Amino acid sequence: MIQIDALPAFSDNYIWLLQDTAKRRCAVVDPGDAAPVRQWLRDHPQWTLEDILVTHHHQDHVGGVEALRNETGARVSGPANERIPARDLALAGGRQVTVLGLTFDVFAVPGHTLGHIAFYTAQTPTPVLFSGDTLFAAGCGRLFEGTPEQMHASLERLAALPGNTQVYCAHEYTMSNLRFAQAVEPENTDIAARLAEVTRLRGENRITLPSTIALERLTNPFIRTSETSVKQKVDEREDAALDSPNAVFAALRRWKDRF
Repeated sequence: MIQIDALPAFSDNYIWLLQDTAKRRCAVVDPGDAAPVRQWLRDHPQWTLEDILVTHHHQDHVGGVEALRNETGARVSGPANERIPARDLALAGGRQVTVLGLTFDVFAVPGHTLGHIAFYTAQTPTPVLFSGDTLFAAGCGRLFEGTPEQMHASLERLAALPGNTQVYCAHEYTMSNLRFAQAVEPENTDIAARLAEVTRLRGENRITLPSTIALERLTNPFIRTSETSVKQKVDEREDAALDSPNAVFAALRRWKDRF
């Protein structure tokens, strides 16, 4: 049985902590800061950090990797096509990696960065996805390196996963993402209900993650580009009839960048 908890870092990052409670071994995903992981290990001295998974090269995801590897000997697995500090295992899309006895499929999901990867396993009671900065709750990452076409394809791939897949993204952006989603689809009652729930959770200083793929299909405009309501709103803003979901996605991302 694997337990997953969030270790908050910086202002809005989450470092995901996977725990094998039977064997007292753990793994972390995207430790941009070593301190929260180090503190957890101090508080749990009989536990061993075995693995560090990395989705992409940005500093708020890799800043603590080398220190943690030096201190614990944990294996570092990260994207093959990006510079990841202290990386032991280079992973490309289509590969698999075993962590705490679970086999994770590695997906290439370029867009936010060119070498970005995501980790997925169905060997848990409900499937689990670590999506980094590709798929957010009700949103997606900025296009720092990739093209709109690449990011849209990456999101479409993740959106095709089973609906009960638990989505563990790397930032607490849900509130701002839902405000944008509501601007795109003001009549969408699923978005309204989700925004009300997230507003309540954040008012109690509680985390809004994980999400699910099913919930993202209902409330995330970036994977709803074929929906008439989304396309009509974007066409209205662009004063043009956009001819493809890729074009709708690109216009949505430009809008969100200025929202």
